[in-house]
Amino acid sequence: MVSLSASAMTEDVRPNGRWWRPRSLRRQLLLWLVTLHLVGAVATAWFSFLAYGNLVHNALDDQMRLVAESYTGNDPPKTPRAVDGEAAFSRGAFVVQIWSADGTALRASSWPALSVPLQPGEGFRNVNTGAHAHSSWRVFTAERGPRADQPRVQVLQNEDYRRRRALRRALLEGLPIALLLPAALLILWLIVSAASRSLRGVARDVASQDERSPTELSLARVPDEIAPLVGAFNNLLARVRSAFATQRRFVQDAAHELRTPMAAIGLQIENLRAHVPAGEATDRFNQLEAGVTRAQHLIEQLLSLSRQDAPQRAMVREAIDIEVLLRESVSQLMVLADARRVDVGFEGSITPVVSAPAAELRSVFDNLIDNALRYAPEGGVVDVRLHAVDGHAVVDVLDNGAGIPESAMGRVFDRFFRVPGAAAGGSGLGLAIARTAAERNGMRIELQNRTDGPGLMARVHLPSSPV
Repeated sequence: MVSLSASAMTEDVRPNGRWWRPRSLRRQLLLWLVTLHLVGAVATAWFSFLAYGNLVHNALDDQMRLVAESYTGNDPPKTPRAVDGEAAFSRGAFVVQIWSADGTALRASSWPALSVPLQPGEGFRNVNTGAHAHSSWRVFTAERGPRADQPRVQVLQNEDYRRRRALRRALLEGLPIALLLPAALLILWLIVSAASRSLRGVARDVASQDERSPTELSLARVPDEIAPLVGAFNNLLARVRSAFATQRRFVQDAAHELRTPMAAIGLQIENLRAHVPAGEATDRFNQLEAGVTRAQHLIEQLLSLSRQDAPQRAMVREAIDIEVLLRESVSQLMVLADARRVDVGFEGSITPVVSAPAAELRSVFDNLIDNALRYAPEGGVVDVRLHAVDGHAVVDVLDNGAGIPESAMGRVFDRFFRVPGAAAGGSGLGLAIARTAAERNGMRIELQNRTDGPGLMARVHLPSSPV
């Protein structure tokens, strides 16, 4: 199975983007939405401030004019009602001033503390009385009466009150957008999370693909925006699957085609043995026979490899007694052991049972024992041990050969890789076949050079329960 996880296919394999350009689609949406809402709230408040500022300004100007006209229409003018600074600054109360006809004397004022002279012309003006707070005033000077000695009327209102009132209305207009922002963020978070679940599901489907038989991804739960990408990926998988199938067919066809002529060559060599004279011809004949035997073994390994690479159909799992299976494997390989005069021993202290296809388990142990027999020196020793390590069942296959250099230990499971300087006879496929079958059935193969002498130990960790 493909070992890449969904997370490794996304953020972990790429560096994080800058804060204003994040890699995460969710963060991009949140960043842009927050920015859009904030800009919208500020723009709405600003335009509301301008609009309501004009509206409030015009409405209050009309009120000032009406108040001034109400005082001007009385002859003599009525005395204005007194106000204080708090009322003028906080509530925007009008300050009414009654001036003499020539504008030189202030006859009456609702707030005498305010010293704003009578303006030279009629109408509205803005007057600043100083640099302190609340020093800006809106002033309306009423028109002169019909008589020359008729008093003049002037009405004032604090300009800061007007701005505060307009700002308050503008903020109230922008408040719904500010309140909508958390709700919008929550809704967006839920929508993006739902979309992310779909993408994570697609990523899990990709991560769970079997590299030997990749299947198409379902488009049922894929968003429309991502569907073209998944469709293109499915097309790529189809091409990869076709390439794998072509490769498997080539290996199978080549191995099958070579099997029959190599078997015939082997039979002819066996028939020629009695006719080969002693001496150098016998040595050359033995070399030829060894080469043919190695070729036949390679063909069998290629067939086994092509079967493992093929899409795996449901294989019947059964309870396999590992001790019995190991004894059978050792017995079947005794012909090779006798030919190389290798002493094979078996020791079993436990009797674990594994649920797996028998052919798969036999492929694991046959290849490991065969590998040990081929790389052990003539007259050497190969031991097969079934025992428990840390409470779990393991199978150790030990030989007293040259072992594996540490520099090559990471490549010994590669197909067709042979340790430099190794004796002839191997195909470089046995360990690859054994590992593939082991991983498919929940087992793990560990190789390490022996510490008690020369040789290699191949340890298979069985998937059985603790013993």
